[in-house]
Amino acid sequence: MKELIKFLWAFCTLLLTDSTLAYQEWSVARMIEDPDFGQPIQNATVPLGREVVLSCVVDHLGKYKVGWLRAEDQTILTLHNKVVTHNSRISVTHDNHRTWNLHIKQVKEADRGCYMCQINTNIMKKQVGCVDVHVPPDILYDETSVDQAVQEGENATLVCRATGHPPPRITWRREDGDPILIRKGHREITKVDTYNGSLMHFWRLDRRQMGAFLCIASNDVPPAVSKRIILNVNFSPVVKVPNQLLGAPLGTDVQLECYVEAFPNTINYWIKNRGEMLLNGPKYVITESKATYKVYMSLVIRKFSHSDIGTYNCVSTNSLGRAEGTLRLYGLAEPPRGQSSRSNSAADAVEGEMRASCASSWGGLPLLVVLFLLVCRTNHMVWLASAR
Repeated sequence: MKELIKFLWAFCTLLLTDSTLAYQEWSVARMIEDPDFGQPIQNATVPLGREVVLSCVVDHLGKYKVGWLRAEDQTILTLHNKVVTHNSRISVTHDNHRTWNLHIKQVKEADRGCYMCQINTNIMKKQVGCVDVHVPPDILYDETSVDQAVQEGENATLVCRATGHPPPRITWRREDGDPILIRKGHREITKVDTYNGSLMHFWRLDRRQMGAFLCIASNDVPPAVSKRIILNVNFSPVVKVPNQLLGAPLGTDVQLECYVEAFPNTINYWIKNRGEMLLNGPKYVITESKATYKVYMSLVIRKFSHSDIGTYNCVSTNSLGRAEGTLRLYGLAEPPRGQSSRSNSAADAVEGEMRASCASSWGGLPLLVVLFLLVCRTNHMVWLASAR
């Protein structure tokens, strides 16, 4: 009986020893044969047209192989050292140690997405890395405003659309560098150097908002792009005359001035005494200068004489209307050369008496102020000439 027990004990001990050794050998073999990833695949961001590289690090690869696939549709790109896809921009390299690199040259937008590195073990092992392709902005001309012409007081909207990745930011600024005028309320207008957004609204357009605007698209991927859009505000002419009553000594050159605001372009001319259109020549020098919707008109009358005294009109007309300004020109007599200061004093005294006489004669008639000034000035000139 004792010998049987010893035999059974020895047999069980042998079985346990063999099992332990077998398990250890199996564990070691498993550790040697089963590969694993050494580190995660780093995601990559690359500008359009450049090359991107994704690296897959594998430890204890052994007899197994590494493959790269497109994660989205499971398209096989490479298998070990061979390129499977027909895309000539894709290649694979191996550092003869543990790193397998997937290369994509001349990156396109279609290459944006995730890529899978696989090890063909019995239970497949995989990890994923993603590629983001940055695309510089581009203006969508079919969806962006063209030059516009809007009636003053109406509303207008300028539109600018652009593509790119990341999505572009749209910034507006005036080409001339002036601030952009934006109406906030019924009367309030604010000035801003730049305006952000694809849509720029103008409510109840003002002529001061006319100009060329630059729509600039940028997304930190060079280069930024822009488009020039002209906003014209149409309105009929408005004429301003700084000096409506002008006196000048005879024999001198006299300059008459008018300021016109209008759009579209105007036809401008001068007329005398409501009839004669004046032409540029030896007697009259007619010039004008233009800046956006503003026009400066100038008429120089050479060697001013009695025949030049009268009424002059600066006329401006365009397709929306007509306007004119009126200037009245009179002569100032000059004392003969060499006349003493005493006679000048006497003439000045007469002039003062005439002004007082005119003032006492016409005082209390505010509605006839303009007529009063003209009559007084005429009487004054007559008495002054006779006194001298």
